[in-house]
Amino acid sequence: MNDSTSEVPRGWWQRLTGGLKRTSSALGGALADLVSKRKLDAAMVEEIEEVLIRADLGVETAAGIAAAVGEGRYDKAISADEVKAVVAGEVEKILLPFAKPLEIGAAKPFAILVVGVNGSGKTTLIGKLASKFSAERRKVMLAAGDTFRAAAIDQLKIWGTRTGAKVVAREPGADAAGLAFDALTAAKAEGADVLIVDTAGRLQNRAELMDELHKIVRVMKKVDPEAPHAVLLVLDATVGQNALSQVEMFGKTAGVTGLVMTKLDGTARGGILVAIARKFKLPIHFIGVGEGVDDLAPFEAKDFARAIAGIE
Repeated sequence: MNDSTSEVPRGWWQRLTGGLKRTSSALGGALADLVSKRKLDAAMVEEIEEVLIRADLGVETAAGIAAAVGEGRYDKAISADEVKAVVAGEVEKILLPFAKPLEIGAAKPFAILVVGVNGSGKTTLIGKLASKFSAERRKVMLAAGDTFRAAAIDQLKIWGTRTGAKVVAREPGADAAGLAFDALTAAKAEGADVLIVDTAGRLQNRAELMDELHKIVRVMKKVDPEAPHAVLLVLDATVGQNALSQVEMFGKTAGVTGLVMTKLDGTARGGILVAIARKFKLPIHFIGVGEGVDDLAPFEAKDFARAIAGIE
């Protein structure tokens, strides 16, 4: 993207910059305070690094960006805008290789498993995807694999009605792996293009819940050895550093293929996405800056980098 504000729908750009306000204000305010007081020197570069670490960008990233700020500028006055521009440029460089749309492969049905902890926004993502794929004239099926919560099953049925997607559901408390097996079998038989499987929110440190997730993946492979074709991990940005261990554990258990980060509007530490990208090198498909389906949009590295640095 060459010019974020012209190529991105204006409403989304405003939501993104507004949603990342806590992060950009914390980052921009601290940087502006630093550079307004004195000329750039080694001590200031260290302080800039500390500010970036506090924004959860990660130690390596913070060191790299601080070094880039210092390059060729020692003993010169530097403005807050110059620092922001360097921050945005360096963050974009890190994120660019991982900003990838979710693509539907040749498999039919293309089975997408949606995983994450409770309240991360899995159901909203499923609604967004069902709307998108239905609009592309694809035949979509949804599987209500969060069998722990009656409300989750009901929510998925509502999305099914809204998007014209058939919903495979069972009574609350039913075996989630069995449901995933039945849903994939039905999707195959009915010629569905895409099957999206919801799962119960689970903490990555609860072994029995992670075992159940592993069982869902195993059982889907009995129907199609390549399934699930995509495993999307939905991360809540407000958990900060804890998101790193979520990516690690869900990756080991379910073979995560791509990330979605939600609730970036609820934290001053949106830089965690940069740290995650750098460490795990997974595609980032969508980001969200609110609870609604319209607050979720495809991830663009340049837009995110500019918004996090506070460049309007």
